[in-house]
This record gives sequence, C-alpha cells and structure tokens, in this order.
Amino acid sequence: MTNELVVLRAGALTTVQDLGRPGYAHLGVPRSGALDPAALRLANRLVGNPEGAAGLEITVTGCTLRLTRAATVAVTGAEAEIRIGSRPGDTGRPLSVPAGAVLRIGAARNGVRNWLAVSGGVDVPSVLGSRATDTLSGLGPAPLRDGDRIPLGTPVGPPPPVDLTVGPPPRDELRLTVRLGPRDDWFSPAALDQLFGTAYTVSPVSNRVGARLAGATLPRAVAGELPSEGIVLGAVQVPADGQPLIFLADHPATGGYPVIGVVADVTPLAQARPGTTVRFHGPQR
Repeated sequence: MTNELVVLRAGALTTVQDLGRPGYAHLGVPRSGALDPAALRLANRLVGNPEGAAGLEITVTGCTLRLTRAATVAVTGAEAEIRIGSRPGDTGRPLSVPAGAVLRIGAARNGVRNWLAVSGGVDVPSVLGSRATDTLSGLGPAPLRDGDRIPLGTPVGPPPPVDLTVGPPPRDELRLTVRLGPRDDWFSPAALDQLFGTAYTVSPVSNRVGARLAGATLPRAVAGELPSEGIVLGAVQVPADGQPLIFLADHPATGGYPVIGVVADVTPLAQARPGTTVRFHGPQR
C-alpha cells in the first residue's frame, strides 16, 4: 500500500512547507517556507523527523486527513481540537495514528496557524532544494484540495522522549523591532513620529505574502517614483495609500514602493489575527 495522506477536507488554506529555499533571491526567488520555522522544527522533533522535513501549514479553519499507514504525528502552533478517529489528542504532543484512521484538526481557537508533522515527512517533489509551497510565485506543490493524496516518506527514527510542549499564547499586542532604511529619507519627520508613536492593527487581507496594517498614514517627503529594488523578509513597504505592509515568507523579490524599515523578527505575525495591535520600536542600544 502506498504511504499517503488523503485530504478529506483541505480547509481555508493548507500548504506543504519546510524551512524554505534560501539562496535564490538573485534569481527572483524568495525563501518561502513555514511562517513560524520554530513551530515546524518542534513538530518534526516530536515525531522523530529531521528538523527541516516538510510538513503541513494549516490556516484558521483546520483540516481533515486520513493516513494510509500507521504513523506518529504532532501538531504545533495555535490551540485547536484534535481527534484521531473518536479519540481526542493534544497540540504539542507526539500522537500515534493507526493505519486508516482519520485525523481531524479543528479551527484555531487562538492564533491563526498550525503545523503538522508526520513521521517520515511529506515527500512531494523538491523544487530548488525545497518542498515548500510559495503562494506568490507558484513554486512547489499547489495548496491542498479535497481529495488530494500526499505521499509520505519513510520514518528515519523513533520520536524523542518528550510527551508535552507548551508554546507561548498569541498576544493581543505585538511590539516589533524595526531598523530604519533603506528609504526612510523618502518620508517626512511626521511619518517617523507616526511609525514609532502610534498603534496599527493587522488587516483582514493579510496573508503569507505580507501583513497589511491599518492605522496612521505615513506621509512621503519625496513624491517621485522609485525604481524596483530588492525586498527582504520583514521589509516595511509603504504603498501609495500610506499604510505600512510587512513582507512575510512569500514576499516578492523586488518592489517599487519605498521601504521605510525592516522588522528584525516577523515570526509573531504568523499567529496575528486581524485586529491584533502592532507597535513599532527602534533597536535597543
């Protein structure tokens, strides 16, 4: 029998993710990969996989899967109801799933995303050294759909002797460290006061490409057009409407709007629901 995950319900957005494909920005290919790499690494450790093995990133509404072989699974990230057949399970624990059993991961109770690891890893074809789905460029496998059959690899070792992990709960307010540049000189002094002195909220139209924020507009000091230039993870770009956008894992390789600064760590945004408060501050000296 083929070792597969059968997708019974794909949910709002479930994608294959690993730690991404670094080193190809010069070819116009962003890193992509899990929005919270530490959560995927943890799930893989719990089932005995290498930390970089591919798993699933599950967004908001959960998903339902059937395993054609017995396996150990682990779900990390947001709190969610988990059931293996009729038996309940917990996030942050290695869970034994018999062959043919149905694994149900419910909607996120807090936060936005879960990461699922299966012993042996998800064994879809690799593209540029990664199995990650890039939702912007289309590299990697397409987002999962009902009825898909996802191949699994062969387990390489037993799970470690860990039976519970507790992650930090999502926060209602995020404080993000941002370094100014390269185009902060395109903005007025008032824009910098607004950026560091007022609160923003996460917009409902945020996705894996970027977290769109709503709040005070950032007025420009330079009104001209900017030639497209490179974009990095965490870049805070300011489009024509003056509302900042923080680029995440599936960001484009280049952009034509000025970047006022770069966020040092975007991981907290992986679990930021719409309406979450975001405040920026400069690096500690």
